[in-house]
Amino acid sequence: MRPSTNQSIKNWATEDRPREKMLAKGREALSDAELIAILIGSGNSNESAVGLSRRILKDVNDNLIQLSQLSINDLTNYNGIGEAKAVSIVAALELGRRRRFAETAQQQHIQNSKDAFEYFYMRMSDISHEQFWVMLLNPANRVIKLVKVSDGGINGTSADPKRIFKLALENNATAMMLCHNHPSGSVTPSNSDIALTKNIVNGGKILEIKILDHLVIGINNYFSFADSGLI
Repeated sequence: MRPSTNQSIKNWATEDRPREKMLAKGREALSDAELIAILIGSGNSNESAVGLSRRILKDVNDNLIQLSQLSINDLTNYNGIGEAKAVSIVAALELGRRRRFAETAQQQHIQNSKDAFEYFYMRMSDISHEQFWVMLLNPANRVIKLVKVSDGGINGTSADPKRIFKLALENNATAMMLCHNHPSGSVTPSNSDIALTKNIVNGGKILEIKILDHLVIGINNYFSFADSGLI
């Protein structure tokens, strides 16, 4: 039986305490709430650390990506979460993001849209407004550089094809992948997304710089122009 979430963790059976559970069974045995409870150490007068962590996760639909989008101020709105605890949560999530990026960066050879998505997503998963990025590639489809081209608002951003091709020429790129995010979570490209992609593809043909794909990123998912036959 799961112990009461408003009971102090120190009163739980040893095998139910998150720290002791990790030591005895390994980190994989802990739930997301239990891992967060280890970070914050204590809850409030009405909730244990695990109970408070479960409530925070429930508010973000038990989605760690949505949790990572909360600011320190957002977290401190919870009774029992002060600035130090909020900083600990944000720092832990940032370490996880950086680890995923480091793993992806080790294989810089981009073979398909999934590889590109993993590479872009490390930089863009926590962004709450639209951004447009370009991945510059060499003839072996290895990443030369990832560049943010523009910042926008919640509903849109613009990208200047002249700047995009200037970056490609300056870095001797022979191919590119384009990417922008939709903070709403929908990955359906807009008419302006489609028109912009066509313009950049046509410009690339003139300069002999191939546009391999354009990804629209949502919440842990994406739309690929190439996979959908639009490039």
